[in-house]
Amino acid sequence: MMCLGELAVHHPEPGAFSAHATRYLGPATGYTVAWLYWLTWAVALGSEFTASAVFMGRWFPGVEPWVWCAIFSLIVFGMNIVSARFFAESEFWLSLIKVAAVIVFIAVGAAAMFGFTPLAGNVEAPGITRILQEGVFDHGVMPILMTLLAVSFAFSGTELIGIAAGESKNPEKNVPLAIRATLWRLIIFFIGTIIVIAALLPQDSAGLKESPFVAVFQLTGIPYAADIMNFVIITALLSAANSGLYAASRMLWTLADQKTLPRVFSRVNQRGIPVPALLITMLGGLLSLLSSVYAEDTLYLALVSISGLAVVQVWMAIAASQFSFRRQWLKAGHSASELT
Repeated sequence: MMCLGELAVHHPEPGAFSAHATRYLGPATGYTVAWLYWLTWAVALGSEFTASAVFMGRWFPGVEPWVWCAIFSLIVFGMNIVSARFFAESEFWLSLIKVAAVIVFIAVGAAAMFGFTPLAGNVEAPGITRILQEGVFDHGVMPILMTLLAVSFAFSGTELIGIAAGESKNPEKNVPLAIRATLWRLIIFFIGTIIVIAALLPQDSAGLKESPFVAVFQLTGIPYAADIMNFVIITALLSAANSGLYAASRMLWTLADQKTLPRVFSRVNQRGIPVPALLITMLGGLLSLLSSVYAEDTLYLALVSISGLAVVQVWMAIAASQFSFRRQWLKAGHSASELT
């Protein structure tokens, strides 16, 4: 993130790390990075729409999932086609919901951990006792290593700041602030939620049938916990799809601007939206959605695995680009203290 921030401040452009890789690592690397990133989000779009439909099934079991997929696809496309400002506004409100939910979760969970609020069934407040008793890596390191690819895929999106810098006002001031805020939020939100979950829920009760967030809220006696979290998860999925469509379409626009794709993909409307790139990205997401339905254990599984690895490769390219940029910066007679 710090590497990307430094690059984005000095070269704020919609292509972000693809353009940086082209400039500092070579055109072939920039071309590869753009397509890898586009694939990551095209696959993610299908996942977000499918998952949203599944969660809507809790409230509307009689409605076919494809109906919700179609509705959410139109909503996300609409948020991107209007204007960059409208995208930013909609993303702000969608993100605010999930951020508020995580803050409430950590606050309520911490209060329950140390006995400030009662637990259901008159269970004694555990503090950090359960974390210490159950230990670390009870099943060894291998299960953690096996999940790293999926975790990398889930973490994709933090680099969106670099893409947004190309269409933001005063990136020299706003990008460093956004980078630092993102890092602190990741540290507090992820570590905080993990501590609360590990402290309140025994590890042998963890499973896939129920969200740990729902389990903790139910343990603390919050009514309608499952419905509340269902709503929060749906907004989080829409937020991810919204950001993904924005980012992936800018990658196609960058490739066309660099003349490695037909010029039609570099066309923008009067509001600055790359409509052809947006449409092709949406089509890629819908094809990914279809593969998750008709080839879940073959094609879709392969796409998700490739996408997880692609994210890591993109991050490596960002770090390598920053290393090359700083080396050239110092070679040109500048000092490191001049960098933001």
